[in-house]
Amino acid sequence: MYSAVSPKYPSVKIEARPSHERGHADHDWLKTFHTFSFASYGDANFMGFGPLRVINEDRVNPSKGFGLHSHREMEIFSYVVSGELEHKDSMGNLEILKRGDVQLTSAGTGIQHSEYNRNTSKQVHFLQIWAIPTVSKLTPKYFTRHFTDEEKKDVLLPIVAPIKSEGVSSEREGNGPAPVQSPVTLYATLLSPSKTVTHAFPAPVSSEPRKSYVHVVQTSGYNTGEAKGGRVRLNGGLELAEGDGAFAWGREGDKLEVENIGDKVAEVLVFDIE
Repeated sequence: MYSAVSPKYPSVKIEARPSHERGHADHDWLKTFHTFSFASYGDANFMGFGPLRVINEDRVNPSKGFGLHSHREMEIFSYVVSGELEHKDSMGNLEILKRGDVQLTSAGTGIQHSEYNRNTSKQVHFLQIWAIPTVSKLTPKYFTRHFTDEEKKDVLLPIVAPIKSEGVSSEREGNGPAPVQSPVTLYATLLSPSKTVTHAFPAPVSSEPRKSYVHVVQTSGYNTGEAKGGRVRLNGGLELAEGDGAFAWGREGDKLEVENIGDKVAEVLVFDIE
């Protein structure tokens, strides 16, 4: 594992999570990567990161999907990269999610849902992300938000944020980030070649450093080998390509710079985690 300290921000520690070392399963109808232990993939070194528990990068074939199944005591959100994802749940929600859509289910005391690709010709590519809530026995709720590519161009746009954060609405649909019952903020960017976005670490809530996680979306296509495609560099050091990720730790005043060093737009997710 790559581990380094940037000369520019010497108190920021960064560790790589290479794409080809992620958990992986090919079920024919579903091709999936797991950043953290999930289903048949288990690694004691990757059980989560703070309250962040799951980052799965999924591709579901046409007319296939996840049948009705249950969740409880988990915050579950989906980030659609391409294609169409049908969400149906026991709260009465039925929605077709497309590129730019973010769907968040606060499972609370328990829900059932299914996720299906009803399109008969095109695959759906999305990231499913889980976080552990700070409060138990919540009433289940459902939220959707839409963010255009233009809104994400060369900025870190907050798309999910803690429910009590400034500018976060608890409406089912609305503007601004989707509200999550967990100390996790998710930013998205479509980063142009030679451009840089910067995440400033907030003040830690304890004596421990603040956490961040960076994930480069695998937009060029399904690849189980070493990462390729769009490339970014963190704090002038570690280079990541599509599917790669990195853990980072910093203190108030520290920064995490993401620079596009490739020749194509890179779609990048940046998590801020208490």
